[in-house]
Amino acid sequence: MIDDNYVTCEWLARQLKSSVKLDRSKLVVIDCRFQLLNPTWGYEQYRLTHIPGAYYLDLDRDLSAPVQSRGGRHPLPEIEPFARKLADMGVVKDETLVVAYDDSRFAFAARLWWLLRYLGHERVALLDGGWTAWQSGGYPVSEVVPQPQSGSFVPEPRTDWIVDLETVKVRKDISSVVLVDSRDSDRYAGVREPIDPIAGHIPGAVNSPWQRVTDGQGYLRPLQEQQELWADYQQADEIIVYCGSGVTACVNLFSLHLAGIEGVKLYAGGWSDWCSYGRGTGLTRGRARRVGQFTEFAPQPLQKAEGRGKE
Repeated sequence: MIDDNYVTCEWLARQLKSSVKLDRSKLVVIDCRFQLLNPTWGYEQYRLTHIPGAYYLDLDRDLSAPVQSRGGRHPLPEIEPFARKLADMGVVKDETLVVAYDDSRFAFAARLWWLLRYLGHERVALLDGGWTAWQSGGYPVSEVVPQPQSGSFVPEPRTDWIVDLETVKVRKDISSVVLVDSRDSDRYAGVREPIDPIAGHIPGAVNSPWQRVTDGQGYLRPLQEQQELWADYQQADEIIVYCGSGVTACVNLFSLHLAGIEGVKLYAGGWSDWCSYGRGTGLTRGRARRVGQFTEFAPQPLQKAEGRGKE
């Protein structure tokens, strides 16, 4: 184990190899593989092969609540049903180490990492390199779906970790508050929008694409690089992070936590919630300019999104 927040494949393999002696309540592995444009793919892949003993949580069905007319494409899950799912996987709050993985550079596993911490469970880590590293390393795999376990998970939600649209509208214009858009630069700029009906970003937001947290193989960049990503905003009174729907923003939240910056808020509704209110909330697209580690844009006229997919 390298850090309380992430583990290596080698470390996890050692723990699983000694699982006969390991109290099952002390370690639970959860597969979070998913594809936005093919929602059944992740579970299908899990059924074919996964890390031995791993359970599966689906972004749409488990890590999110049903979509409503407002609130974004992936609302936070209802707390009590989600807590029961965790308990059925053997998770004991404050005791079990939960290791989450995907094959998408933490895009979905980080959502689980953040949700567990939001609900008061600190013992959660991401698998560095994810499923790709596990496979390429030749570690054991299984197609056996584990049986339900008996855990105990009493959630204690940290409601001050999240903000809604009205809060963002008020706080985005405060100079000491930094609003971070975690989507890729083209979506932030409004050049393309494959999912939501309107392209652009929330006025005043800076851009830090979530992919910068890892290298191209899905391994975490060194701690110094994580700190450098956020160096310009170490002294901000408040940082609010969003993405399209509160999913990949969690990768940036993970990076901020590694960098030692706490008290960061998640706007879980994200761009999908913001743009659902139309132009009345203020929408921006434009041309990029560099501001330290981040990108800001000079406003230009909005456009409707073309060729959007379905999340």
